Amino acid sequence: MMTFPTALAKPMRYLPLPIVQRVTALMLTQIMKQHPDLFGRLAEHRNKHYAFLPSDLPFAFLVHPARPSITVSRKSRYLKADASVTGPLFMLLALMEGRQDADALFFSRDLTVTGDMEAMLALRNALDDSGVDLPHDLGSIAGPLGPWVTKAASNLRGRILSEGGGAAWN
Repeated sequence: MMTFPTALAKPMRYLPLPIVQRVTALMLTQIMKQHPDLFGRLAEHRNKHYAFLPSDLPFAFLVHPARPSITVSRKSRYLKADASVTGPLFMLLALMEGRQDADALFFSRDLTVTGDMEAMLALRNALDDSGVDLPHDLGSIAGPLGPWVTKAASNLRGRILSEGGGAAWN
């Protein structure tokens, strides 16, 4: 799977966190509107904190499903999470859609999972059944430009996967 281009990732170190936080929170809000039961299957794991650490970006994302909320920080800061997953951004996004084989990625060491494995498994199962389609879900934020944004994002997702050596969606 393709990694986030270094030429774009390096300047992101200088982006103000409030901007990244706002955009990320807006995206989570939109996803939750489209999939209000997304975290319903977490049961007792709903109050846990899940960290997503893109290996190719300088940010860490901490999701708290019970609220639901997301907090963005610089990776160098201490992050208190019950469970975390580390891997390339595009791989993490494919996992969020529940379309990438998490087990295969874990055993091939393309992903690193630490912390409460039972909580992470519950999250993976919730995502697998959620029907999240990022291009479609996020395209709805764009108002009248939505169809164009959805199509562009779908094409980008297809290109990213094909450049990764033909990584298959589940």
